[in-house]
Amino acid sequence: MQKSVRYNEGHALYLAFLARKEGTKRGFLSKKAAEASRWHEKWFALYQNVLFYFEGEQSGRPAGMYLLEGCSCERTPAPPRTGAGPGGGRDALDKQYYFTVLFGHEGQKPLELRCEEEQDGKEWMEAIHQASYADILIEREVLMQKYIHLVQIVETEKIAANQLRHQLEDQDTEIERLKSEIVALNKTKERMRPYQSNQEDEDPDIKKIKKVQSFMRGWLCRRKWKTIVQDYICSPHAESMRKRNQIVFTMVEAESEYVHQLYILVNGFLRPLRMAASSKKPPISHDDVSSIFLNSETIMFLHEIFHQGLKARIANWPTLILADLFDILLPMLNIYQEFVRNHQYSLQVLANCKQNRDFDKLLKQYEANPACEGRMLETFLTYPMFQIPRYIITLHELLAHTPHEHVERKSLEFAKSKLEELSRVMHDEVSDTENIRKNLAIERMIVEGCDILLDTSQTFIRQGSLIQVPSVERGKLSKVRLGSLSLKKEGERQCFLFTKHFLICTRSSGGKLHLLKTGGVLSLIECTLIEEPDASDDDSKGSGHMFGHLDFKIVVEPPDATPFTVVLLAPSRQEKAAWMSDISQCVDNIRCNGLMTIVFEENSKVTVPHMIKSDARLHKDDTDICFSKTLNSCKVPQIRYASVERLLERLTDLRFLSIDFLNTFLHTYRIFTTAAVVLAKLSDIYKRPFTSIPVRSLELFFATSQNNRGEHLVDGKSPRLCRKFSSPPPLAVSRTSSPVRARKLSLTSPLNSRMGALDLTTSSSSSSPTTTHSPAASPPPHTATVLESTPSDRAGVEGSPATEATEHSPCRSPSTPRHLRYRQPGGQVADNAHCSVSPASAFAIATAAAGHGSPPGFNNTERTCDKEFIIRRTATNRVLNVLRHWVSKHAQDFELNNELKMNVLNLLEEVLRDPDLLPQERKATANILRALSQDDQDDIHLKLEDIIQMTDCPKAECFETLSAMEMAEQITLLDHIVFRSIPYEEFLGQGWMKLDKNERTPYIMKTSQHFNDMSNLVASQIMNYADVSSRANAIEKWVAVADICRCLHNYNGVLEITSALNRSAIYRLKKTWAKVSKQTKALMDKLQKTVSSEGRFKNLRETLKNCNPPAVPYLGMYLTDLAFIEEGTPNFTEEGLVNFSKMRMISHIIREIRQFQQTSYRIDHQPKVTQYLLDKALIIDEDTLYELSLKIEPRLPA
Repeated sequence: MQKSVRYNEGHALYLAFLARKEGTKRGFLSKKAAEASRWHEKWFALYQNVLFYFEGEQSGRPAGMYLLEGCSCERTPAPPRTGAGPGGGRDALDKQYYFTVLFGHEGQKPLELRCEEEQDGKEWMEAIHQASYADILIEREVLMQKYIHLVQIVETEKIAANQLRHQLEDQDTEIERLKSEIVALNKTKERMRPYQSNQEDEDPDIKKIKKVQSFMRGWLCRRKWKTIVQDYICSPHAESMRKRNQIVFTMVEAESEYVHQLYILVNGFLRPLRMAASSKKPPISHDDVSSIFLNSETIMFLHEIFHQGLKARIANWPTLILADLFDILLPMLNIYQEFVRNHQYSLQVLANCKQNRDFDKLLKQYEANPACEGRMLETFLTYPMFQIPRYIITLHELLAHTPHEHVERKSLEFAKSKLEELSRVMHDEVSDTENIRKNLAIERMIVEGCDILLDTSQTFIRQGSLIQVPSVERGKLSKVRLGSLSLKKEGERQCFLFTKHFLICTRSSGGKLHLLKTGGVLSLIECTLIEEPDASDDDSKGSGHMFGHLDFKIVVEPPDATPFTVVLLAPSRQEKAAWMSDISQCVDNIRCNGLMTIVFEENSKVTVPHMIKSDARLHKDDTDICFSKTLNSCKVPQIRYASVERLLERLTDLRFLSIDFLNTFLHTYRIFTTAAVVLAKLSDIYKRPFTSIPVRSLELFFATSQNNRGEHLVDGKSPRLCRKFSSPPPLAVSRTSSPVRARKLSLTSPLNSRMGALDLTTSSSSSSPTTTHSPAASPPPHTATVLESTPSDRAGVEGSPATEATEHSPCRSPSTPRHLRYRQPGGQVADNAHCSVSPASAFAIATAAAGHGSPPGFNNTERTCDKEFIIRRTATNRVLNVLRHWVSKHAQDFELNNELKMNVLNLLEEVLRDPDLLPQERKATANILRALSQDDQDDIHLKLEDIIQMTDCPKAECFETLSAMEMAEQITLLDHIVFRSIPYEEFLGQGWMKLDKNERTPYIMKTSQHFNDMSNLVASQIMNYADVSSRANAIEKWVAVADICRCLHNYNGVLEITSALNRSAIYRLKKTWAKVSKQTKALMDKLQKTVSSEGRFKNLRETLKNCNPPAVPYLGMYLTDLAFIEEGTPNFTEEGLVNFSKMRMISHIIREIRQFQQTSYRIDHQPKVTQYLLDKALIIDEDTLYELSLKIEPRLPA
């Protein structure tokens, strides 16, 4: 590594010679040594901006040199001297002149000098200042600013010159027209001269009559024109033009305000912070300044030019032509992409910088500027985020009042379409980066870090608190009670579910997360989810009663380690169902994709990703679909607009399924279709699974030597295209189970598919007796297998009598399809009972051969049948997965629609009658049937109506006897009960803003009413006290309650209390507030800042993002978001396509709401407290409150 800098010594000696000979300033100075406080006299010579010093005046070689460019020189006081006498030594020091040269380079020590005479020192300081070129640098900066200003003036002048040129051309045209009119008038005058000469000879009475006639004609003409003008003024066209002009004037005012905001942002924050970053002790680095402000300065320059153009157009009113201005502005608006994409990161950098006290103090000084009007820096950084949507709304309103034949109609429509496209791109980029930022935020919370979260394909699904049940050796559950405090405390885990992994963490006292050393990161592809423990397992007997059926197992089988089991306990059955649905959806999605990958790649060299990529219907826009540039978790472009048919096609495409798409579809399908249509599509896919795969993919899929079979598939006439159901087998041919009792078919990662992605492992080798089994029988007992294979489709399988005789052999199940039976190399079917293979084994052997060639004895027909069997199984899994997700997460759809419930039950019973149903599929079908058939008897949650109707409770206590902790806990419990009761259908369609809102959204209105009642109770309780001290104590107690609510993550309760304290009736009580302690006021300010609505509840959103459920957010924040989405974008495009981007935004908000709804608080109900909180007799109406406030503290005379 280079440790020194080379320079030309000869050139340096030559400059030293010139300095000695022609230097600006030369003479002896004392230089302070660096290692000690000693002064050495040297001979200095200054040449241009280089300062040389020599050992003596006659020395030919310099001892050193300094580059003075950019330095500063200032006088310093004489240092104190120790050891000298009080007299002469001090006088000698005072006569000497000290000054210091400060360099602008980092790590450069200052140069301390002194001389004997003050005049000589001042001359040296002046010479050094001249050599630093400081004045030149300042002048350069001033000239640069002038240059930029002049460039703007030149651009403005160019625009003005063009306008003047157009005006001159118009005036020339007008002059020519007037000349032609003058010529025509002159000709008319020449023709009228004989008539005028005759008119002089007319009778005076005739002249009077003609004057009267002329007056009447003029009066009639004026009256006619007045009527025409008045009719036009009252016409719709004139009204539309007035509104259009008003929109333009409003746009100019808004643009002027926006430019002013950008000016404050740049000149009040950006430039001062840049200067502060260049100081000696910078409170912020230049990189952080660039990260916070991004390209806001460029945005300001752009909009200053646009604003100047708008003002110039207003000067030409009423001729308002704006389209060309937007044509100039549109190509430059791409600079907003960088700002919007990094806006969240900008706010994070600013929050981190605020941790520095110096920066925070400096920032508050800037924010105290009167021009900021009390607004914070975050507010100014948020303004550019809304500018593009504001332009879109303005153009939409402008086009609504612009006639179709208007000269700039097409230009404005083009500008609107371009801005909408830019807005969509920006939204897609923000949505894509939000998932990455969410993962990185979780990764930063984990002390050990987690590398898997750095994978951009990891999509966050859900998080929450679960209890991990401890286990002892041999997998036996320890006998612990559910209500045990030690189990809740020691076993509580913070769990995070992603599309590919499941994280289990513990939380330390400081709030940090730590991954479990064993089983902290679970790869879902290695996991098996067991919803209900197997009744045959010894370690599971009684566990359902022990834990109230709230537990579930995750069996992990890593390829290079010993398998282990994780037992987790959910707080409620509802939350367990939600966790189970999401985990199973992720696991099934990974395994189904892996299975389809293996099958599709068996004969054809075209891989599934290539097949998806080559399918133009998945990424190319068409008349019935439009895609976004953002990819989903399956690396397929997200849908922006689509018809209902294309959405149903995406839902049932067997090649992939995005969990985000499934959640969005099930949350919002009722906006654009009905449940009956969705169920009919699922039923069709189950009965005809090949219709869910495009024809081109089927051609690649069945690329074998049997070309005629491919033609049958394309024509849709193959007997295997439709699922056939057989009746129960005759008694003579009984269905027997395989001698090999249970084999597990586990899928490894799709990346390892070429190494053999299907692994056949035997879980039990004990044989079971032959039993007769009917397809309509009840489902088999629950097992812990991942995917077990049972008989395939028997329809259409015919053979020779010898083969039929073989099928009746007692050592093999007659239901095993011929193409899945293992044959010996000689082609004979094995008759030995010990050599027979179960259907699961045959299925595994048939599918495990992908990439390794066909096993001996397998022909193309058998391989094709094998693939058909897997596609039917995949279709069944897809239908069951969608139904399980639908039933577990959207049970209210079936509670309110009995016809839909019966149709689903019929479909599931039809699935159970399928003779080829796998055990895992049969078990999943039975679980869905059980969940759909049983009543909601496991709902153990309290309801607000139950609490209100409790009459046998003890008498309610008063405010003074209740502690702040008790009230905060019960307020949190009540708020969560009310918030949890809102069904997600009420969040669709802005029903809470309609006239019939009480009928359309009763639970949202109850939540709003409960919020108002609690806020009224707080205000009423304070106003009930007559003396000042009691009111002050009540305020302090309520603030303490609000702070405990904050600790409990009940931000709705915090807002209930703070809004009550900010009511005019209480806020105006100055004497009462004077008695409140400073600590309480500071705490009140902190709480108000947390739940402030500034910046669209920016602080509250950040707080909710970093907190773990259970929590109660403020519902009004989400209703505002939903109203903004509903009003800003339509449900359907002009072509009638569903706006699925809007559905995705609505779904994300509903999912966040439901995440907080599903996690309950573990707070015991205290009737004595809730009776007080719900007692409406204590509530005083608003007018009475204000009258009481005036009685307590009357208004001061003006």
